Amino acid sequence: MLEIDKRESVTGSSNTQPIHKELSLKEFLLIFINYFNYLRGKWKTLLVFCFIGAVIGFYYAYQKQPIYTATTTFVLEDDKPSGMLGQYSSIAAMAGIDVVGNTGGIFQGENIIQLYTSRTMIEKALLSYTSDHGRQQLLIDRFLEIEDLRKNWASEPRLSTINFNRKSDQQFSRIQDSILGKAVETLNKEYLFVAKPDKKIGIIQVTVNAKDEQFAKDFNESIVKTVNTFFVQTRTKKAIENIAILQHQTDSVKAVMNGAIFQSAQVSDATPNLNPARQILRAPVQRFQYNAEANKAILTQLIPNLELAKISLRKETPLIQIIDEPVYPLTKKKLSKLISCLIGAILLGGGAAIMMTFRRLSSAVINS
Repeated sequence: MLEIDKRESVTGSSNTQPIHKELSLKEFLLIFINYFNYLRGKWKTLLVFCFIGAVIGFYYAYQKQPIYTATTTFVLEDDKPSGMLGQYSSIAAMAGIDVVGNTGGIFQGENIIQLYTSRTMIEKALLSYTSDHGRQQLLIDRFLEIEDLRKNWASEPRLSTINFNRKSDQQFSRIQDSILGKAVETLNKEYLFVAKPDKKIGIIQVTVNAKDEQFAKDFNESIVKTVNTFFVQTRTKKAIENIAILQHQTDSVKAVMNGAIFQSAQVSDATPNLNPARQILRAPVQRFQYNAEANKAILTQLIPNLELAKISLRKETPLIQIIDEPVYPLTKKKLSKLISCLIGAILLGGGAAIMMTFRRLSSAVINS
């Protein structure tokens, strides 16, 4: 009776705090061994799950298409105008011409990598043609075939018959722009990878991974050509405009000077026996000679400026030299059937073991 009262004094009161019992290492090991023995007794069931997982892994590897990799590596040398060109730039400034050009801005060598991910560049590459057994085909059409999108659109005539061929001044429809936008997004995420392996060296690597070998190679070549051409044209646009202005001014002054020389000679021929007493007759000849001399002086300034502008264009033009380009056969990556079987067996067998352990633990908690 006394013993019961003591027990009640400990547990019978509603204000008594619950006693938390810590799990010792020995008890934890005993529980672990208990569940291990339980799973070992279920080895046949686990083996069935592992076998099913291995079959699933084998089938996945069997039906998984290989991935072809096309890689282009090129070096970008980006010269900056300096030295002698900077010393003579003040001469061209007197004529209102900037021969030095734009040596900075957004189109520097590092930013060429960002151009590869832009929608405009990828769209231009997709709208270029490729030859498939003598048949000309747009890369966007081949991309839709690879992704099996046209098969999925077979029930919708508006999509199944969509065409991306257009004239230079023709605009795409909303549906065409939407499809191109999705294609660009997919290519940026899964197909196209641009990197600079070494930050200290101006070598850029462009890689395209695709399930179709020809698409991987053709799209790689197309995107490299599109971006590099755009990069060079943009970097040299201002220098080319300067040359065009200087060339036009030079040609105009030269034409005026030649005209003045011709007219002066024409007037002299018209009055072969000029009377020395009448100086007024010399005025037309002198005027044309003055115009010829003035234009000659201007021409002597424009020609050096034109040559300096051409030097500026050569220095503004970045050198892009291809080192390696994709050639057939491309590198092929195929998922190993053995590794896929092991991964499937481990995942499904491990998942079954976890579920069986959880069920046993839940039953133990409910029955306690």
